[in-house]
Amino acid sequence: MTSQVSRTAEQAEADTADGAVVGEQRRPAGTKDVRRLDRVIIRFAGDSGDGMQLTGDRFTSETASFGNDLSTLPNFPAEIRAPAGTLPGVSSFQLHFADHDILTPGDAPNVLVAMNPAALKANIGDLPRGAEIIVNTDEFTKRAMQKVGYAVSPLEDGSLDGYSLHEVPLTTLTVEALKDFDLSRKEAERSKNMFALGLLSWMYHRPTEGTEKFLRTKFAKRPQIAEANLAAYRAGWNFGETTEDFAVSYEIAPATTAFPPGLYRNISGNLALAYGLIAASRQADLPLFLGSYPITPASDILHELSRHKNFGVRTFQAEDEIAGIGAALGAAFGGSLGVTTTSGPGVALKSETIGLAVSLELPLLVIDIQRGGPSTGLPTKTEQADLLQAMFGRNGEAPVPIVAPRTPADCFDAALEAVRIALTYRTPVMLLSDGYLANGSEPWRIPELDELPDLTVQFAQGPNHTLADGSEVFWPYKRDPQTLARPWAVPGTPGLEHRIGGIEKQDGTGNISYDPANHDFMVRTRQAKIDGIDVPDLAVDDPHEARTLVLGWGSTYGPITAAVRRLRAAGESIAQAHLRHLNPFPRNLGTVLGRYEKVVIPEMNLGQLATLIRAKYLVDAHSYNQVNGMPFKAEQLATALKEAIDG
Repeated sequence: MTSQVSRTAEQAEADTADGAVVGEQRRPAGTKDVRRLDRVIIRFAGDSGDGMQLTGDRFTSETASFGNDLSTLPNFPAEIRAPAGTLPGVSSFQLHFADHDILTPGDAPNVLVAMNPAALKANIGDLPRGAEIIVNTDEFTKRAMQKVGYAVSPLEDGSLDGYSLHEVPLTTLTVEALKDFDLSRKEAERSKNMFALGLLSWMYHRPTEGTEKFLRTKFAKRPQIAEANLAAYRAGWNFGETTEDFAVSYEIAPATTAFPPGLYRNISGNLALAYGLIAASRQADLPLFLGSYPITPASDILHELSRHKNFGVRTFQAEDEIAGIGAALGAAFGGSLGVTTTSGPGVALKSETIGLAVSLELPLLVIDIQRGGPSTGLPTKTEQADLLQAMFGRNGEAPVPIVAPRTPADCFDAALEAVRIALTYRTPVMLLSDGYLANGSEPWRIPELDELPDLTVQFAQGPNHTLADGSEVFWPYKRDPQTLARPWAVPGTPGLEHRIGGIEKQDGTGNISYDPANHDFMVRTRQAKIDGIDVPDLAVDDPHEARTLVLGWGSTYGPITAAVRRLRAAGESIAQAHLRHLNPFPRNLGTVLGRYEKVVIPEMNLGQLATLIRAKYLVDAHSYNQVNGMPFKAEQLATALKEAIDG
């Protein structure tokens, strides 16, 4: 979905109240009241087979088309069909949308839609008192409640008295709405998520046209199912309009002052990466080749790129991780933009070929969508624990540049930056995203073509070295004096034949060499090439000359920035900086760190960036760590940073 919005002045988010009422609009007699909010956080929760991700995605798309700023947090089990009615089987989708600039999916939902007792129990602890709870009462059977440890019904024991509880027989109402369709009861029940979506769409005045078009397209080959889902969706809307249980609906105005002018669409991190890779290949005038093996949460990039053959994209689903990167490196040798995508366990399998790419000095992009580990770990949960693996996880001295996006939309720009480095310096590059960015979404301004960088690269065309006898030859390891990059010679070019392989090369000629002095020189030269990569200086946000700096990287940007805004709104002084380039670090990083009495580094690991900062700059950086598979909450970080300021 796209929407046109403009920004007249920067509006910061104090991010203190979740869903404050900012006005009330009265309708004519006989109709319901409408309250205006500045923001709201909604969480849909149910079994993994209840369609919560689809429901959340559709609500998000309509919210994006309406023009709100938004941020999402999908959360689902790793199993394809997790045990129904159990706590581990709960799937949820959280959406935070507002009439102003926001940064996170929100700390605590204002509204919970619970499709069964497991969904209620798994999420009730996150709700503040006074929050609205919509429960599907049809699922609160004795057996279903016992399965999750409810001895008595929470709908009757008074435990929910502090909330605004709406008991709705979603299943019964859906089946009744579809009684005229030739569907079994089980088939009809599957549409209850559309009934819930219709109800919430009424509550928050969401557009309906996009969802109706989506359903007709999705079920184009099964028109009866399409019409049944549409009927359930409309029934949910009408239920909200007519029932006395919902006396108020809510409006959240478009975020007309939150963004620069332009054309926007809702985008997830993985989709932004895919688009960034396509844009990079066009800007470089190179065919894009993706060699990949499906792995959560990176597979969506493979799926998306496979749809774009019209842009010269070739996708290869390999039999394993090693074959995937091997094919990508082969494509790079052949003159294509070679890319491989994976998650942490796949990086371990790809490490030997990454080392080969370091030795061959060919451009290659390795995209790691980080997830909880070690081993298989938590495939559908987020983590930032692959930084040290990206930095050091190869045999020998094999330095690799590292780039990390900070938001879902920023994944587009990070892909372009990673490709720039790979092509300019003839090196493999690691791009570290994570599950939170990959699956989360936010508005993205579609850039104009003239805003994209020029990534064109010149292939070697002929001899580049003159021997003592005056003859001209091609030396595959004769370097550019500025970048230390070697020439990129496409196989089959007459006169540019040269040897490749993993054995050490002789400087210049590229011949096999076991000479100790040559090896020392080549190792140091490869390191110098990475150290010399041109990256922007680190920008610091410090309006009040603070004594404490919070330094982050990757997806912690949103929670850190929201926490900093809360502290500044409360009168505290704190500085913030966020790293995109993790190898090499920005050249001014040491100077920046030296200006502050305290440096706090929040990470979703046990302190990997903090370890690197302490080692390189001898700074007593303080770690604040979390490894529970979920992103930081803004209030949690604000509390920790306040303690650091006062300590």
